[in-house]
Amino acid sequence: MNMSQNNPDKDDQTSSSKKNISLPISRVRLIMKSSPDVSSINQDALFLTTKATELFVQHLAMSSFNNGAGKETNSLSYSDLAHTAEETETFHFLTDILPKKILARDYLKSLEQMQEEDADF
Repeated sequence: MNMSQNNPDKDDQTSSSKKNISLPISRVRLIMKSSPDVSSINQDALFLTTKATELFVQHLAMSSFNNGAGKETNSLSYSDLAHTAEETETFHFLTDILPKKILARDYLKSLEQMQEEDADF
C-alpha cells in the first residue's frame, strides 16, 4: 500500500486549507509586508493571520447586523458598522477608521456652536 494514499502530501493539505478561507492570501501578504518590521512571512503564519482576519470581519459584521437597524431590512450599512465601533468596547479601536458620518450642515452648526461657546469665555 502506498503511504501517500493514507497521508496526503503537503500540496493537498495546502490547497484544502486555502478552500477554508475567503480573503485573498496575496493581499494579506502584501499588507503584512508593508510593515518595516516584517522581513519574511511563514506560510502557516500567513494562513493563520488571514483566517483570523476573516473571523474578525465576520464577528464585526454579525455584531453590527444584530445591533443595527439593518436587522429589520435584512441589510448591513456603514452606519451600523460605525455605531458598533462607537458603542461596543471591543471595537472602540475602530472609531477612527469607521467614524460616524455627519452631514456638512450639521458639522457647520456644531462648529458655530463651539465658536459661540469659546466667545462666551
